[in-house]
Amino acid sequence: MTTYRHQPDNPYPEETPVSSRVNGGRLWSGGVAAAVIAAGLAVVGFLIVKGLLKLPILGVDVDGGVVQPSMITYALIAAFAALLATGIMHLLLLGTPRPFLFFGWIVALGTIIAMLVPLLGVDRLATGAATAVVNLVIGIAIGVLVGGSAKASLRVPVAADPADPFAPRPGM
Repeated sequence: MTTYRHQPDNPYPEETPVSSRVNGGRLWSGGVAAAVIAAGLAVVGFLIVKGLLKLPILGVDVDGGVVQPSMITYALIAAFAALLATGIMHLLLLGTPRPFLFFGWIVALGTIIAMLVPLLGVDRLATGAATAVVNLVIGIAIGVLVGGSAKASLRVPVAADPADPFAPRPGM
């Protein structure tokens, strides 16, 4: 019989490999769903900004110049961002002490960058601001959806000794 020591900061037994704490299939299926939603939000944002407000959606090309991406390109970039966030979350779950804290900072910084880029080098503030708002909504959605999928993908440890008062219990 294997005995486990109680560690207040780590409810998992030392013998449990880190990779077995994360259900990768569940995490990545949530990441794919987040990518679909992010792409959908990009399309909705594109239609509102371009169709209703009659303003262009702005992006940046490789050389740093301002471009106007197509609706499909904008949606694909949003979906890629969600999949990238899922990969980052997976790596953080496997190797960092506070993965959700680090993930929150990474998503916040990425969202801020995505908001600032369309504001740089534009003559009309309304054009850049409209794109920045759409990017903010997409960034928040990605952070919430991928973070939620990550929490749902964690396996609850089972106590080796049910009589141990410090052993973690499912649902706690």
